Amino acid sequence: MRLVIVSGLSGSGKSTALHTLEDLGYYCVDNLPLVLLHDFATGIEGHRRGRYPGAAAGIDARNVAADLRRFPEILAGLRDAGVDTEVVFLTAGDEALVRRFAETRRPHPLAGPRTGLREAIQRERRLLAPVSEAADLFLDTTGLSIHQLRDLVRERVARRPRGRLSLLVQSFAYRQGVPADADLVFDARCLPNPHWVPELRPLTGRDEAVARFLDEQPASGALLADIEAFLGRWIPRFEADNRPHLAVAVGCTGGRHRSVYVAERLAQRLRAQGRWQVLVQHRELKR
Repeated sequence: MRLVIVSGLSGSGKSTALHTLEDLGYYCVDNLPLVLLHDFATGIEGHRRGRYPGAAAGIDARNVAADLRRFPEILAGLRDAGVDTEVVFLTAGDEALVRRFAETRRPHPLAGPRTGLREAIQRERRLLAPVSEAADLFLDTTGLSIHQLRDLVRERVARRPRGRLSLLVQSFAYRQGVPADADLVFDARCLPNPHWVPELRPLTGRDEAVARFLDEQPASGALLADIEAFLGRWIPRFEADNRPHLAVAVGCTGGRHRSVYVAERLAQRLRAQGRWQVLVQHRELKR
């Protein structure tokens, strides 16, 4: 049976990720002490095989600090025992986390009379560093809605064919920051900007008129060919290291025209190769 370890910062969407997996039939346990993780994994494997597509365990900073520091060792022990294990870590920027706690009016688990919210967030980052550094999939939820996060968990975690690389192609706006979970970043600002064409300005890179405009630019084809060639050469190296996930980010100024167009066209080319599970996300289009 497959075991997904879901961890992350408080307020980053860990509970949403676990609930999504539970809705898909996974046997889920939240706030599991790390000392019980091995027994949980082997117990599920022995007694519930065939009843669930997998199991998921939520791990947070309320674990004993010494156990969190031993997380790489604990993870290696699971894999040495033959447990098919994947670690998913969720994070978000400090301002996004502060805003979410203000909206929900829930206290941070590490905050207290002498520990403010921002200090608690930084302490949690330090405590969970051994887990985040061991993650197979790192999800930055800063700019994501709950629906976008659920979609990512469904497609990149629950439905990813085992043994096949999940490749996320994401468009973004540089003015909103580079996605923290991006493995490779490409800049589409070198292409002519449809924003300056009045009839194209209200559209996006998914609209036919914008795509046609950019298709007609020689630089567009050259950029796409170069990115495709780069990925075709280097993705196999990531696969050779048993990487289950890879995130490719394409940016432009506003994240609505050029980066969206390049992400869509690039995904089409990569899907045509039939080698990877290719997903597309446009971070700024749902803001």
